[in-house]
Parts: sequence; C-alpha cells; structure tokens
Amino acid sequence: MKKIIGWILLIIGLAIISWGIFSSYQIFSDKTEAPEIFKASTEENLTLEDQDYGIEETIQNMMGDKMEEMLPADFLPHILNLTAWSIFAFILFFGGAQIAGLGIKLMR
Repeated sequence: MKKIIGWILLIIGLAIISWGIFSSYQIFSDKTEAPEIFKASTEENLTLEDQDYGIEETIQNMMGDKMEEMLPADFLPHILNLTAWSIFAFILFFGGAQIAGLGIKLMR
C-alpha cells in the first residue's frame, strides 16, 4: 500500500513541476501573458479635482513624455508581474520536489 501511495505522490509531484515549467515557458516565450498582479496607473484615472493646473503640471507632463520615450508605460508593472510569476514558479517547483521526494521515501 505504501508503494502505491508513493507512486501517486511521485506522479503528482512531477505533474506539478511539469505544469510549472510548461507555464513558465509559455509566459517567458511571450505565448501567454503573466498573471496581472501589478497594474499601471495613468493620469487619466485622476479626477479634475485631483489635477493641479499650473506650471507643476506642465513640468510633470514634459517629464512624463520624456520618460515615456525612454521606457514604455507598462514596463515596470510587466517586470513586477514576471518577478511575481517567477517567485510563484519557484514555490511550485519546491513544493513539487517535496511531494515527489515524499513519494520516493514511501516507495523504499
């Protein structure tokens, strides 16, 4: 009975690891999007009362335009989403390895 449970745990652990690797490959080869945890906020989301009309806004808009030329608006949230996925994938790999290791111990 222990060997059967060991084989089941080994298969489950390998399935978790395989799914994590496949999903990571899909995300990092740009075939699917990473789960969107972080979102870019834009000035369009502000109401009229939140906006200050003056020289500060003009300078901020000029700086925003220059920054937009250097980095796309969604660059930082995209990097943060990929980092969050990488951490989640590491947890999947670690958990799958622990489950598979437990299955191997039960098979002995």
